[in-house]
Amino acid sequence: MILAGDIGGTKTTLALFATNPALRGFEREPAVVESFESRAFSSFEEVLQKFLARHQPRLLAGCIGIAGPVRRNRCEATNLPWSVDGAELARLASLSAFHLLNDLEAVGFGLDLLRPDEVVELQAGESGASGHRAVIAAGTGLGEAGLFWDGTGHRPFATEGGHADFAPRDDREWALLRFLRKEHERVSWERVISGPGLVNLYRFVLATNADEKGCEPPESEVDVQAEDAAAVISHRAQSGESPLCGEALDLFVRLYGAEAGNLALKTLSTGGLYIGGGIAPKILD
Repeated sequence: MILAGDIGGTKTTLALFATNPALRGFEREPAVVESFESRAFSSFEEVLQKFLARHQPRLLAGCIGIAGPVRRNRCEATNLPWSVDGAELARLASLSAFHLLNDLEAVGFGLDLLRPDEVVELQAGESGASGHRAVIAAGTGLGEAGLFWDGTGHRPFATEGGHADFAPRDDREWALLRFLRKEHERVSWERVISGPGLVNLYRFVLATNADEKGCEPPESEVDVQAEDAAAVISHRAQSGESPLCGEALDLFVRLYGAEAGNLALKTLSTGGLYIGGGIAPKILD
């Protein structure tokens, strides 16, 4: 078996894939897949030990994508109090090596394995276009990666572009920057394009609507401290129940598009720009 997985700020998913000599690789569909609530565990090692004890696989290799910069096969997770060391994982899994990848780099490796029914085209490009690619993904945080075209194939590389400075484009976005600067010394794109970012945008909409009317902000329709606050805002926006939530989600999508465009410029992604992550599929309409 090959052990694969994804460590995110909200959930951690582990899977086992059967090797297939006929394919010179592995089966595309996992033999086992299981998700865990990340913050219910003090470390990834605790998650891994639970998974291995339950399934007792005979492992050939292990590789995990993790939200954060990977250096020397180690990573301090960006949105989790976890330090993950590939050497320690190899010991726990009884493997000679266990590889860590940035989660968006891992997504880059997976793009060519996507089936047509797993991709939705938002904006058509030129037929037969080639060149570099890029991928951006908002979830608990904001990830970005590039895929270098070497003339024969794409080679993914990680970035920490989601932590670059947020760049306002108009008066309203300057007001958003000033709003967030009251709470954060530095405002990155992740502060506005992520689950917590959507909550920030909703709070900004509440405050600015009150300022425009010269009154106190209305009582929030959403418990912004709740873990599911972003999901509630998104649901109320899409259902039409809340104009304020709708305004926040509209702003979120416009900002998401702006940074996707920035990433396309920085990577010259003539081979396509992909939007991944947990939020986009839920707001596809």
